Amino acid sequence: MRVRKTYKYRFYNNHRCNRLLHQRIDIAGIIWNHMVALQRRTYRLTGGYINCYAMQRHLAKLRRRSPRFSFWQQLGSQAVQELAERHDRAYQRFFAYKRGDGPSHGRPGFKKVKQYSSFTLKQAGWKYEGGNRIIIHGTAYKFSLSRPVRGDIKTVTVKRDNLGSLWVCFSVIEEVPEPVGASTGKIGGFDFGLDAFLTDHEGQAYHSPQFLKAELDDIAHLNRQLSRKQKESNNWHKAKRRLAKAHVRIANKRRDAHWKLAHELCAQFELICLETLNLEGMKRLWGRKVSDLGFAEFVAILQQVAAKTGVEIVQIDRWEPTSKVCAHCGARQSMPLAERHFHCPECGWSVPRDQNAALNIVAAGASAAGLGDVRRLIIAAISA
Repeated sequence: MRVRKTYKYRFYNNHRCNRLLHQRIDIAGIIWNHMVALQRRTYRLTGGYINCYAMQRHLAKLRRRSPRFSFWQQLGSQAVQELAERHDRAYQRFFAYKRGDGPSHGRPGFKKVKQYSSFTLKQAGWKYEGGNRIIIHGTAYKFSLSRPVRGDIKTVTVKRDNLGSLWVCFSVIEEVPEPVGASTGKIGGFDFGLDAFLTDHEGQAYHSPQFLKAELDDIAHLNRQLSRKQKESNNWHKAKRRLAKAHVRIANKRRDAHWKLAHELCAQFELICLETLNLEGMKRLWGRKVSDLGFAEFVAILQQVAAKTGVEIVQIDRWEPTSKVCAHCGARQSMPLAERHFHCPECGWSVPRDQNAALNIVAAGASAAGLGDVRRLIIAAISA
């Protein structure tokens, strides 16, 4: 089976060579802002839209014929073409949202050049020499080879993070064996919550350490240090880097916990049922805690692990009333958020609120997967 994979490695800290990569990423940010300004001006004057191919021709003309934009040639023609494609994809997502055909997505906007993050090379502009060496636009670079690069390399992306560290990402087509799922025969339904990160249909809770909350005092201290420095001074940049480093450390801890939990769940279940949530609405209600839990990132990681292990993931509809419906008899009732225990007045079924929701999620997910109504079997197995 041929799959698309990405291998990510960190460049060595060679200041002379890495300065060239930072310059090229800055140029990519300048070109992005140029496209955004041109697109908005065109719409304001004519009401029209510059498509991807017209934008690519325009950028190529500026690079070749205008002395003012000749420094764009440092980036390479294919990287500039990919930026136009990236810009067009962002606008197409925005148009789809306006038509009502896609999720919420804003109009592409201007970005600070020093905060722009990447450029991508396709067939030209790079040469992988094997091991930990790659040539980009005639300059050789070394990176930390944490694992071998396998497969046919299709694109090379140079990225920088908030700390200014540089990374190289190889997007490859790789031959892998067909995934073999765990022969557990188990179905799992999981309800996301603020008290417990996940609660399964058997009542087991999976808690999140809430890494940001644990280090909130340190983050506040670093923010105060930054606010006391004169902006753009050397000490300001040092304080800003310390703050960014703290946030990167928290994000890495959270991601590591998500990967471990994803592998744990995929080893136990053959079918995992989840709910689809309006996380933006939840953030408006409960704020920072929703972001700290990182449910959307966890679902993305879980899908990656499931694809490798042969586990099926089913996400039920957002509007499914999982918390209000009795998992035993199907009777519906009002359930304010303050009520943490579900008690059905029709049949007397009484369980924790999150477990009742997880039972409804697993029933809806199993039905969507073509397994029929498994509600009675699951409840009987739990009660036994």
